[in-house]
Amino acid sequence: MALTISKLFTFNHFQEFSFKGSAVYLLLRRREVKTLAMTTRFPGIDNELQKILDANMDHVSARRQARHAFKDIQLGIDHILFKAPCDGLKIKESYEVNSRGVEIFYKSWLPGAARPRATVFYCHGYGDTCTFFFEGIARKLACAGYGVFAMDYPGFGLSEGLHCYIPSFDSLVDDVIEIYSKIKENPEIHSLPSFLFGQSMGGAVALKMHLKQPKAWDGAILVAPMCKIADDMVPPMLLKQILIGIANILPKQKLVPQKNLAEAAFRDLKKREMTAYNVIAYKDKPRLWTAVEMLRTTQEIEQRLKDVCLPLLILHGEADIVTDPSVSKEFYEKASSSDKKLKLYKDAYHSLLEGEPDEMIIQVFSDIILWLDDHTLKHSSSSTSK
Repeated sequence: MALTISKLFTFNHFQEFSFKGSAVYLLLRRREVKTLAMTTRFPGIDNELQKILDANMDHVSARRQARHAFKDIQLGIDHILFKAPCDGLKIKESYEVNSRGVEIFYKSWLPGAARPRATVFYCHGYGDTCTFFFEGIARKLACAGYGVFAMDYPGFGLSEGLHCYIPSFDSLVDDVIEIYSKIKENPEIHSLPSFLFGQSMGGAVALKMHLKQPKAWDGAILVAPMCKIADDMVPPMLLKQILIGIANILPKQKLVPQKNLAEAAFRDLKKREMTAYNVIAYKDKPRLWTAVEMLRTTQEIEQRLKDVCLPLLILHGEADIVTDPSVSKEFYEKASSSDKKLKLYKDAYHSLLEGEPDEMIIQVFSDIILWLDDHTLKHSSSSTSK
């Protein structure tokens, strides 16, 4: 589930505290409790598997064990994403230690019968992994002729690191660039057009990748992107300074208040219940320094929206209360891209590809495939004419 900062971190809750130095610290310490994800009992699961699922997921060994034990059950849930046939696809999972010594998990989905028409590189959302809902999304894209690549960021999913702890958003983006740049060097796909695909916080990752590599990508698909905090959600300057001060002391602590994100992001009630099957998703309160880094990132991106110059497809639900659709409208207007498109979906929530009624998910997929087909053809035509 792709979830982000604009209403993920309810900064206004901090205003209930007294802003008097140590008083703030003491009040926060009183609120600091061990936050364990709510235990979910799955039908037909034996006690041994339930123990694995109930384990503390802070460290990657527990997350990998839970995913290995539960992956077949995940793929069997009654969700439209997992109903498409995937026979013949070339699916591969890999691990690689990056230049910072962190073991990164990444995965690929390739058409089985023919060379991919183009490549799509995915950036997942806050607390998420590329191994659950995106598994179904990737299979649909691969069945449409596209080579799809995805990775879990350090500290997320099956990659090493403290769960959902972002010490530096810039370093996280550099880690993604490093892995994806190596993949793109493969001679079998090197000459193909390559597109970024970012959901929610992954939209911010994709945008920062583009800003660091302005000519490396042939376009970007951004679903409910995190590119600015809505004006009515910007915390006061004093509150921001206090948050940063406390985060410097307790960077890894899970103290930031948050709302029920599945309820906020998934419109379809049955699909909302299925979020429990994403057993390695982060479900605790956000860590303090993670909140600071995401706040800084949105502020930086907001100042650089005009520098975005690659072809864009921006998709957003009009009823999204996790990331604000008005921010996507502002982004669309400010981006300097000459080739850009904004699609707003009436009544839709945040998770357009996972949490909507089937007919909406089909429509969003259709819009994405149509855009990819069009831009792949444009790229091929321009390459031929050179």
